[in-house]
Amino acid sequence: MYVVRDIFNTKPGKAKELVKKFKKSFESFKQSGFKVRIMTDTVSTYWTVVLEIEVEDLKLYFDMARERNPEMEKAMEGYMELVKGGRREIFKVE
Repeated sequence: MYVVRDIFNTKPGKAKELVKKFKKSFESFKQSGFKVRIMTDTVSTYWTVVLEIEVEDLKLYFDMARERNPEMEKAMEGYMELVKGGRREIFKVE
């Protein structure tokens, strides 16, 4: 199993808006059988949002990411206007 964390540093005060967009896009993740959760920081850098996804197969994860999904695109429309940077971490669960 793998844990994929997409870590977003949002613009000041925009974390809640990004969280709303992720929640709208959850249906696509659930249909793929991924366990997904959203986390926001409480003591670290301000306005950080983490989308964490547990997947059995990284190929399935990346295939889904490349696949065009109109519902996901609509839910995430304009999200880059909320974000100033970020990174992805992928961990293998031992």
